[in-house]
Amino acid sequence: MSTLKQTPSQTVGPYFAYGLCPEQYNFDLKSLFTPAVADHEAAGEHITIVGQVFDGDGNVVGDAMLEVSQLDSNGRYPASRAEIEASGFRGFARVGTGTDPQKRFIVETVKPGCASADEAPHLNVIVTMRGMLLHTFTRIYFDDEAAANERDSVLGLVPAARRGTLIARREAGTSKTVYRFDIYMQGEQETVFFDV
Repeated sequence: MSTLKQTPSQTVGPYFAYGLCPEQYNFDLKSLFTPAVADHEAAGEHITIVGQVFDGDGNVVGDAMLEVSQLDSNGRYPASRAEIEASGFRGFARVGTGTDPQKRFIVETVKPGCASADEAPHLNVIVTMRGMLLHTFTRIYFDDEAAANERDSVLGLVPAARRGTLIARREAGTSKTVYRFDIYMQGEQETVFFDV
């Protein structure tokens, strides 16, 4: 009789960030994905998302890993590798929080378009970190898209008092477009997470 080993999602610890973002941690392995959703030549308004992940005690988490997916500036996902190479838009990024001095995640991308009229520009985010056996799903919306946010069918399902936990705030006084979005895993400011 053979014994079954633990799967990655059953392993508590900093497994994901080190294993799936090796270049970020200076390992001699190539990362399949980087923290950049889009290259500089990709069409659209180039933006940066910056934030931190906080645990239930309000401490910054230094071993979280985020996966981000989104539509391009025209409201489409890339359909092929050739399209990705031609456009410079991958539609997906992976970033850990363990190598930034402030334990931040920094994602370079373009502001997403919308696939339908009842949708606001947003990024889909998966969070994995120590102490979690299953990853969580959330979204990032933008504070300067108020009209679109009002008509977004998913955001409309979230109680009004909690919607602010899904809104990235545009930072003033920066030379490029930067949005701040912090993720709170528990507590009074807990980010809204979705059952997917």
